[in-house]
Amino acid sequence: MSAVLAQARPAEREPARGTHLPVMLEEAIDALSIRPEGVYLDATFGRGGHSRAILERLGPDGRLLALDRDPQAIAEARRIDDRRFAALHRPFAELAAALRESGLAAVDGVLLDLGVSSPQIDEGARGFSFRFDAPLDMRMDPTQGETASSFLATADVQKLTEVIRNHGEERFAFQIAKKIVAARSERPLATTQQLAALVREAVRTREPGQDAATRTFQALRIHVNQELDQLALALPRTLDALKTGGRLVVISFHSLEDRLVKRFMREQSSDFSPKRLPLRSAELPPPRLRPIGKPMKASLREVAANPRARSAVMRVAERLAGGAERERT
Repeated sequence: MSAVLAQARPAEREPARGTHLPVMLEEAIDALSIRPEGVYLDATFGRGGHSRAILERLGPDGRLLALDRDPQAIAEARRIDDRRFAALHRPFAELAAALRESGLAAVDGVLLDLGVSSPQIDEGARGFSFRFDAPLDMRMDPTQGETASSFLATADVQKLTEVIRNHGEERFAFQIAKKIVAARSERPLATTQQLAALVREAVRTREPGQDAATRTFQALRIHVNQELDQLALALPRTLDALKTGGRLVVISFHSLEDRLVKRFMREQSSDFSPKRLPLRSAELPPPRLRPIGKPMKASLREVAANPRARSAVMRVAERLAGGAERERT
């Protein structure tokens, strides 16, 4: 089978600009273990590939709620004419409030497909990519929050270094931060091309095939949208949202996200107690999650068809009775 998967067909190339191929679509839908009468939450609608696939497996009494912080994604969601489906303009960290607003006490599955969607990257005006000369915005929700250019205009060298190093895993973060502060004293950093050129001057070496500006752009996007903070808030809230036996499916696209997901699932799936506390096993809080299978990566065939899938990692866990769920039931 590996020989077949390794054959890259001429037609299998990166999706056309503006289109979005949902990553690990079949694997994610299978992992949710959808029941026809179940209730599900797609907390990252994007352009709706996963949501549409969930609806195909739901019966007439099933329900699906979708969330997204991007107004363009919500506009796309509202094109779905299906009484079983509803969409709310909210970040996934607000999933508990979204469920209450929708009159849902709990769900049978939660899907988190992290990162940016292809239309966000491919629409130059959004400022996510240095492939286009555009304003340095980078907000997933352009109706609120600080833009990347505003942050770059005010942050000091220490703050810039922390963001670029911690969110971009960039070893030249200090040099880039100094360049930014020096450059903005002459003129504001307002466009993606300005920033990319400056970063390339500061980065002395880079891995073959990777643009020197890639890590800095990732870092600024994560910071502007508070992506890791949102994820850290959302993960524990999924525990209260899921019914016993419900599935949590998370697709991550870089190590910072995956590290948070891995740690959360590990801590919630073991009888954990602080070191040096003399507790008997009966006194320990019961585990609240059970990992399902091993972490999955996109197949070679999918990566050939959609190169943006190559860094994806999917983790799956099932809600156990215990904690808040035990009290609720």
